Amino acid sequence: MREDVPTRRAAVIQGMFGRIAPRYDLLNRLLSLGLDQGWRRTLAARLERAAVGQVLDVCTGTGDLAEACAERTTTLGCDFSLPMLVSARAKLRGRVALFAADSLRLPIAEGALDAVTVAFGVRNFESLGQGLAELARVLRPGGIVMVLEFSRPRGWLGPLLRWWMDNGPPALGRLLSNDGQAYVYLSASVRAFPSAERLSYLLEEAGLVAVTAVPLSGGVVMLYQGTKPASEPTAVHCGGGRRQHPGGGD
Repeated sequence: MREDVPTRRAAVIQGMFGRIAPRYDLLNRLLSLGLDQGWRRTLAARLERAAVGQVLDVCTGTGDLAEACAERTTTLGCDFSLPMLVSARAKLRGRVALFAADSLRLPIAEGALDAVTVAFGVRNFESLGQGLAELARVLRPGGIVMVLEFSRPRGWLGPLLRWWMDNGPPALGRLLSNDGQAYVYLSASVRAFPSAERLSYLLEEAGLVAVTAVPLSGGVVMLYQGTKPASEPTAVHCGGGRRQHPGGGD
């Protein structure tokens, strides 16, 4: 029987990430076997090819993804954990504008951004649907969302990788952060997180199109991408029925 994921109430998650902020980067490197920076560079390279302007990195944490994106485009970063933002500020040294914000209520005008990125953060949204809709809201038409998130790997390496994801985080968390419970949460939240197919569907439900999900490192991580439509679909009557077509000219 699957272990239930611990509560995702915002205050609980905020406190947990505040406690582990000092060792967060070290544990990321160890738990990913050194692969996590490569995953972020892959996302940033895709972002560069999309030729976007201003990017917001949501749930920026200690700023690793924001740092990779800032090498290629103008980047903002936000998080609701102040200790995480303190670490990010020291690392980024002014290269990224940082601010505190709840990802479910971003202080950004509708349609203001060219791209929004999230690395290992959507799994912690108190409301996944509301959070994804908020990411789409702040995008301009044609803007893109890119999400890195853990998955449940398949294939012949699947059992080994799943064992590591289930057992590695709690053990290393207890050893190095004195907060093993936070990393029990990590393992449980990965097990409980929607499949790639389901998250792709939820991104579409949030209003994005052309959604893709690319497995990285044997599927232990997925890179999702979706685009905000250039125009809203409008309904037209046809022979007493209704059909949908994109708004605008032919």
